[in-house]
Amino acid sequence: MILTLIRHGQTEGSLRDLYYGAADIPVLPESLAELHAHAAQYPTAPRYFTSGLVRTEQTLRAIYGDVPHTALPGLREMDFGDFEMRAYTGDLENDPAFRAWCEDAEHNVCPHGESMPQVLERSLRAIQPVLDAGEDTVCVIHGGVTSGLMMHWFGGTRYDYSPAPGTGFQVTFRDGKPESYIHIG
Repeated sequence: MILTLIRHGQTEGSLRDLYYGAADIPVLPESLAELHAHAAQYPTAPRYFTSGLVRTEQTLRAIYGDVPHTALPGLREMDFGDFEMRAYTGDLENDPAFRAWCEDAEHNVCPHGESMPQVLERSLRAIQPVLDAGEDTVCVIHGGVTSGLMMHWFGGTRYDYSPAPGTGFQVTFRDGKPESYIHIG
C-alpha cells in the first residue's frame, strides 16, 4: 500500500508565520492556481481523504478536481488555543504563556488548545482505518499532522519532515508497517 500525505496549499497564515491549526482559513488563490497547474505531477490513488478544513478541501480540488473523498476530522491540524492566528514576532515572543509552552513545545499543551502528543494520538486513530483498508490512498492534510506521523513511523524530529505547502511524502507500507518513503512536490 502507498499512502500519500500532501500538505494543503499556501495560506495567509503560512505567509505571515502565524500559529494556526483550528482556524479554518482558505488557501491563497495564487497557490490554488499553482497547484492546479502542476496537478499532473501529483500521485493519484483509488481513495482520497482530507481533514475537512477548507484549506484541505480546496487543495484537493485544485490538484484532483471533484474526486469523491471523505473528510477525516481526526487529521485536523493542532489546535493552538490562545496562540491561534498569532505570530511569534511582534506578538507571542513576549507572551509568558507562549514562552512557557516553548520550554517543551513537543509535549506541553497550548492554553485552551492541544499538545503534540494529543494530536499524534488523534491522528493515529484517524489514519488506522485507512491503513487497515490496504488500498493506495491520498490524504490532503496539514504539516504538523504529517510531520508527527512521519516522526512516529520513521524516527527523527518534527523538523526532518516539515513539508512546505503543496508538498509531502509517499509512504510505502508492507503488511501494515511503514517500510520506506519518498518526498513529493
